[in-house]
Order: sequence, then C-alpha cells, then structure tokens
Amino acid sequence: MPHPLLAPDDAGAVPIRLVTEKGVEAGMAGLSDTGRAFAAAQGFEAKPGAHCLLPGPGGALEAVLFGLDEPGANGADRFLVGKLPTVLPAGTYRFSASPAEPELATLAWLLGAYRFERYRQRPAKPCRLVPPAGVDAEETSRIAAATALGRDLVNTPANDLGPQEIEDAVRALAAKHGAAVEAVVGDDLLARNFPMIHAVGRASSRAPRLVDLSWGDAAAPRVTIVGKGVAFDTGGLNLKPDASMALMKKDMGGAAAAIALADMVMGAGLRLRLRLLVAAVENAVSGSAFRPGDVLQSRKGLSVEIGNTDAEGRLILADALALADEDAPEIVVDFATLTGAARVALGPELPPFYSDDEALAGDLARLATAVNDPAWRMPLWRPYAKLLDSKIADLNHISGGPFAGSVTAALFLTRFVEKARAYVHFDIYAWNPAPRPGRPEGGEVQGARLVYALLKERYGDGP
Repeated sequence: MPHPLLAPDDAGAVPIRLVTEKGVEAGMAGLSDTGRAFAAAQGFEAKPGAHCLLPGPGGALEAVLFGLDEPGANGADRFLVGKLPTVLPAGTYRFSASPAEPELATLAWLLGAYRFERYRQRPAKPCRLVPPAGVDAEETSRIAAATALGRDLVNTPANDLGPQEIEDAVRALAAKHGAAVEAVVGDDLLARNFPMIHAVGRASSRAPRLVDLSWGDAAAPRVTIVGKGVAFDTGGLNLKPDASMALMKKDMGGAAAAIALADMVMGAGLRLRLRLLVAAVENAVSGSAFRPGDVLQSRKGLSVEIGNTDAEGRLILADALALADEDAPEIVVDFATLTGAARVALGPELPPFYSDDEALAGDLARLATAVNDPAWRMPLWRPYAKLLDSKIADLNHISGGPFAGSVTAALFLTRFVEKARAYVHFDIYAWNPAPRPGRPEGGEVQGARLVYALLKERYGDGP
C-alpha cells in the first residue's frame, strides 16, 4: 500500500518548480505575472534549499519555487527536496518536471516528513506528493515505513523501551511478515550458552535476551542480520559521565537498523533465507554487575578479559555472531552503535564498515553512493590485533591504548565469525545531531537502505 503522504495523480496538485541560481529565469517561464512579480518582490535567488510560495491572480497558491544545487556541485545534498514537507503548507504537490533522481526525491520527501509524536502531538500538516512518473511507489513506501519504524525505536526513551519491548518489536515484525521468532531470556541464556549476553544484562531488573527471527525458504541463500540492542547504557561499573550518558537511549540503534533492514527484505519478498538476531540488554549498575578485570566465557569458547564495562556492545554481539556463524551463511552483517572512535574518525553522518570480502566491500561502496546511504570502508588492520592481547585470557575485549578504537573493536568481532562466506560490520551513530533535509533531528537508521540495496541486487525480487 502506498505511503499516506503519496497521492494519486491529481490535476489540482500544486506544481513545485525545481530551479538553480543559474537557471532561475528559465524555471519561472510560464508563470503568471502575479507569480513572477511576487518572486521578484521576495528577492528569490534560488539558493539551495530556498523556497518561495507563489500566489496566482486569485490569491490561491499557483506554484512553489525551490532552489537546488547546480548539477555536479561539490557537496550537493541529494536529499535536499526532503526539506519541502517541513516548510510547505498542507496540500497536495507535484514536481513540474521530473527531478534528476526521482526515486531519491520521492524517498527524501517521505523521510523528511517523519515526526516522532509518541509523547507530544502537534497539529497535522500533511504535505502529499504525487510521485514522478516511473517511481515505484510501493517500494519507496516500504523503505520509508521501515526507516520510520527504526527511527521510532531509537527515539523512544529507555523507560518505555527495554529488552522486552525490543523483543516485542521483533515479534510484531514477525507477525507482519509471517516469520518465526523465539527468544532466550534471563538465566536461560546460560543454559543455552550465551554467557556474555547474560553477563552484560544481568545487573538490570529487566532480563537480557537473544531474539531470533527466521523467514523465507530454508533452501534459499542464507543471510543473517545481527543487531546490538542495548536499551540503555550507563557504562556499567565504568560509569559514564552525565554528558556521555544523555543519549544512551540510542545505544540500541544497531538493533533498530537491523529490524528496519529485515522489514525491507521481508516486505520485498527477496529470495533468501533471512535470520535476524537481536541481543537485547540493559547495561545497568547493581551488585550483580560484571566488573573490570572479570574473565567471561563466550559462546565460541574463547575466554574474554573485561577491560572496561562501558564496552559492552561487542560482548553481546560476540555471542550473537557466534550463533550466526554456526549456520555458515552466505552473508553475516551486524549493526552496532559501537565506538566513539568511529565518530572521531568520520563524524556522525558517515558510518564506517569493515569487511575482508573485496567483492562485498566494493558493492557496498558503490551502492552507498547510488542509494544515498553513505558509509565508508575502514581497514581491518591485522597488526592491531595484538592490542587485544590478554595475559590471563584468550583476548581482551578492548585495546591496550587510546588508538584505533573502532578498528580494534571490529577486529575483536571478527574472532567470532569464521564459517560465513562474507561478513561486514557497521559501526553506526544512529542519530542526527541537527536536522538536515530528509533527516530530522533524532534517531536515524544508518546502513539499512544500503544493505537492502545490496541484497536486492544479489538475490532479486521475490515472485
């Protein structure tokens, strides 16, 4: 079903004229004298992101002018039209001429219109768009809806989104798509050999769990998605300072991205056997909290010395990845809000990914540009593996120094994946610190559209 903000062809839709500074005169050709005079009176110069509402002779809205970057401009924002739903009055609109990238423009409109309104209702201002010719409205709507689901999960505070509610989100997704799901909860994690997930989550009054969803033909190529679902991260006994703890409701952003990706895959009916694994915990402080210096056993059998309890995400991922690897799938992909070092290296908008598979890495780099879901490959620099050495265990889970924190975290995770044909790890931020077109301030789903494009390219549409 098309998105509620997409409209069927409507002869009364207000045309949006996309213009550049150099092409502003041509862009206003055919407007009424009233509209042209109003644009001149407003001093409209078609700077990127600027808009002008043009009244017609009777006072009704005749057209909208919207400024774009010049073609090929360095640093041009390909989601720029995602600003329009935030500045236009309610109504139905269409582009007077098809944008250069009509699919991206339509998606940007839907993503830009997203609002998180669970706790504060604001007056509705629906701005509906007639999609340009040739746009797959169903596909674009599915992607936008899955992204909104992920954003909602990240934006929900931890008092209303704990491990149980993360499990509930996966179960709702399973019900929507006819998937099977089970969860291993609390002390059953020890009985089922997920000791590190249990250790990280045992200090909370809200039981830790591993949620396991399966969907698709069992004979199809196997793809497993793993998400870090830390509902809130205090840092554990290595308690975070208040400034670092303020946004820790988003520490389940990896799980949100994984859930959104699974929604896209199942909604499209891709020809693959999907498995979604979400390790959901709260890293709390109590007498049963795990400690710096503890040695934990892992599902894989490796012993892990704890260097810092605030690096808990890689521990729960390690057990989940070990389970994922046991099936020897074609691809294992994980999403995690894992390190501040990744933000230092690339900032909040550009998440790094790590993979030793050259074909996979090349496809991801190419598709990141194609679908405007940016990501950047970082090296699994094997000489840094020695920074994870421990004197009393098989390895430490953090490096022995201040450098290459994102790389060493990725190297730690690779120790738990051996049988999968290809593995990629995304170290995401899952948050927009400030609003941008198509990307409202708050929770963000990074990497999911990119991996979906890869899976769609490799495994095709379903019947």
